[in-house]
Amino acid sequence: MRLALEEARLARRAGEVPVGCVLVRDGEVVGSGHNSRERAQDPTAHAEMLAIRAAAARIGSWRLVGVTCYVTLEPCPMCAGALVNARVERVVYGADDPKAGATTTLYTIGTDARLNHRFELVRGVLADECAAELSGFFADIRAGRISKP
Repeated sequence: MRLALEEARLARRAGEVPVGCVLVRDGEVVGSGHNSRERAQDPTAHAEMLAIRAAAARIGSWRLVGVTCYVTLEPCPMCAGALVNARVERVVYGADDPKAGATTTLYTIGTDARLNHRFELVRGVLADECAAELSGFFADIRAGRISKP
């Protein structure tokens, strides 16, 4: 999760909402990413989506079997769905997302027995630190210290 937090800080320095994601298999980072929607002008450029694409390219397969996803914010519906479709084994996240969280808060994508694949879910890892990155970013926007993305 510490590496995912570093990715989140890279996003913040780039003026993006600070969410970071790292995918690990057998103790090795196989993909990472941070929010890049503003820079890329791409609504799908969430941290998880970029990390999934990088891991699939590195592994040489869209099936990310045996991979654990570490992400600083609870995945949204798009990202949770992509994690299911990529066959990720486990998702570990920091802060809950009361507005778009799709693994625990609003929906249970990833653990719903009706889906063809499910992942193990661990929530609340370094939650305070992950939440502080986000709340600090939005406080800076409200205070005018950074431009709104």
